[in-house]
Amino acid sequence: MARGEGEIEVRQYVLAGGWRVLAGKTDRDNDRLTMKIAGPDDWWFHVRGTSGSHVLLVVPPGAEPDRGTLKRAAAIAAWHSKARAGGVVAVSCARARHVSKPRGARPGTVSVRHEIVLKVRPALPDPEPE
Repeated sequence: MARGEGEIEVRQYVLAGGWRVLAGKTDRDNDRLTMKIAGPDDWWFHVRGTSGSHVLLVVPPGAEPDRGTLKRAAAIAAWHSKARAGGVVAVSCARARHVSKPRGARPGTVSVRHEIVLKVRPALPDPEPE
């Protein structure tokens, strides 16, 4: 089934504290997630040195994630990459306002300023108890 031009497919996760995380499924989804959906204060994540999903930690107005929340979002980015089985993985993260798309670049290609590198083990969040 073909998707419409404006549609995007993302995986969604909820971390402890209600933090919402979105992960793109394709290069085009990554582009839309990073360039259209991300707010300037959201955090953007991508595994370093290999292909993978762009991942966003959605930051509500006035909120600030702690380091543990950033690391849990980074672990999701590592999980949705070719480095999933790599043990400890380096993940770049930055505020979405510091992520841009170079003119003429392929879908999913970005330039990142003011990045922080977090070293994490690839993981998905534990499901919420019912």
